[in-house]
Amino acid sequence: MESQKSLFDLPDDVHYLNCSYMSPSLKRVVDAGIQAVKKKSRPYEIKVNDFFEPGENLRSLYAGLINCDPLQVFLIPSVSYGISSIANNLDIPENSKLIITGEQFPSNAYTWFTVAESSGSEVQMIGPPTSIDGRGRNWNQEILEAIDERTSVVAIPQCHWADGTLFDLMAIREKTTAFGAAMVIDGTQSVGAYPFDIQEIKPDALICGGYKWLLGPYSLGLAYFDSKYNQGVPLEENWINRKGSENFSGLVDYREEYQPGALRYEVGEHSNFALIPMLHTSIEQILAWSTVEIQAYCKSITHEGIAKLRMNGFWIEDEASRGSHLFGIQLPPEVDFNLLRRRLEENKIFVSIRGTFVRVSPHVYNSKASFDLLVDTLIHEASN
Repeated sequence: MESQKSLFDLPDDVHYLNCSYMSPSLKRVVDAGIQAVKKKSRPYEIKVNDFFEPGENLRSLYAGLINCDPLQVFLIPSVSYGISSIANNLDIPENSKLIITGEQFPSNAYTWFTVAESSGSEVQMIGPPTSIDGRGRNWNQEILEAIDERTSVVAIPQCHWADGTLFDLMAIREKTTAFGAAMVIDGTQSVGAYPFDIQEIKPDALICGGYKWLLGPYSLGLAYFDSKYNQGVPLEENWINRKGSENFSGLVDYREEYQPGALRYEVGEHSNFALIPMLHTSIEQILAWSTVEIQAYCKSITHEGIAKLRMNGFWIEDEASRGSHLFGIQLPPEVDFNLLRRRLEENKIFVSIRGTFVRVSPHVYNSKASFDLLVDTLIHEASN
């Protein structure tokens, strides 16, 4: 694969290595959004099928990306909505443990604090090892060792949002299954850029925001629930999630039955005429590239620069314990953070600083030259 920057509206002098913050929109996605917004100006052209078919098509497209039944996919406005939906349908015994990773993104943390308080259980937060030697491998091992007969839930990302650490979902799932614990995955920082297969991992739930690696708009995401939750209780009761809602003339003939699969969990007004076409367009492009190729491209433009950084005293996680699309660069203690921020701004290099890490998240719109400029900037600041 070659650089796909021409498909995005990114100036040549901008080095945007920060997709984990928010993705830029593809030009095609912008066009789809503009056309979708215009549609509302003529509401008489919006037909009954427009409330249902775009969402169905989006769910089917996404199901192809993560390899699952489309009826187990539903639309959400945020990760917290999806996490709350699954938490509301889990059996959390008193005195059980809810395991989460340290410094996990708040949307997959706050809900579990509330659940623990209301159920008389406890949250066990497992942070990263203090030693950087084998950090990712040891972090995974500590999580595995913590899963036991008291564990009711492991709520974990595939890829840590702050430093890019990959978690061994297959091994973690094997152990949670052995102890009858649920596994809830936040895929926001990986799905769309890193391979994910529902049939291999078999989680209870996969929750994913759409505005990062799915390259979609803000305020629209996608969730997967295992079929064991198809008779559960949704967060809200809305008309479109009930069986027969396609018959507008019969909406006041109230129905107890829900739509099939996991569709009872979809957020109200999920027939989002503006945002659904945008997310549909972006996932189409991701499928055309493939997550395998996205990883390969990101590796191709960063591996030489990473080797150079390591030679100059910077630490980056071993390749086996991180993705190529998101990783942290730990800065030497002598680096002046304020001065570094100014240098990055001067060079129009966009990354995130998280603690002592520079979080770098390249995509197919980046080039080796952009990453090399970041590398040279970091080395220069560390040597002065």
